[in-house]
Amino acid sequence: MRIREWQDILEDVTDRDVEPEDWRAVAGDRAGGVGEDMYLAHPAAGVFFLKTYAKNPFEVKGVGTRVARNLDDEIGSFLPQEDAGGRFAVQSPPEDEAQAETLSQRLETVLETHADAPTRPQDLFDDVMDAIESPAFGPMEYDQYDRPDELEDLSDRFEEADELLDAELEDLIETDEVDRGFM
Repeated sequence: MRIREWQDILEDVTDRDVEPEDWRAVAGDRAGGVGEDMYLAHPAAGVFFLKTYAKNPFEVKGVGTRVARNLDDEIGSFLPQEDAGGRFAVQSPPEDEAQAETLSQRLETVLETHADAPTRPQDLFDDVMDAIESPAFGPMEYDQYDRPDELEDLSDRFEEADELLDAELEDLIETDEVDRGFM
């Protein structure tokens, strides 16, 4: 298992050549200490595990790793289904001004279309993600004040990774001299 900076893991996620809407996520508070845990999973890309904390309002730090090469039925049972209430997306910035202009025109068209027709919020979200070419998005189980049961189950399943990432994150927190997270 290779532990890396959390942004490198997200870059791996965005660089995967897989169906963007097939990603799923579970996130919530860390079991012990400052920060949050997050699992990102895709049937063809595997399962990624991140631990992060807010050093200040402008800077998030963390570590992560890939914990599984594929998403089997057992691991998949801990992840939200398509009709889950929460949604997430990972976005890469536009490469240049021309691409930014193209994406903004597509986004404007999607918003105008949805304003004229009754649609579900999930449909709007999916169409916006397609318009801005999000490389990863989908349903998410998230609790900003606690840990969803699914997060506990995944942490138990990947106990060794959880312990290693916890130790690495604690080192970051100690190095930054942050005794508690920014809230």
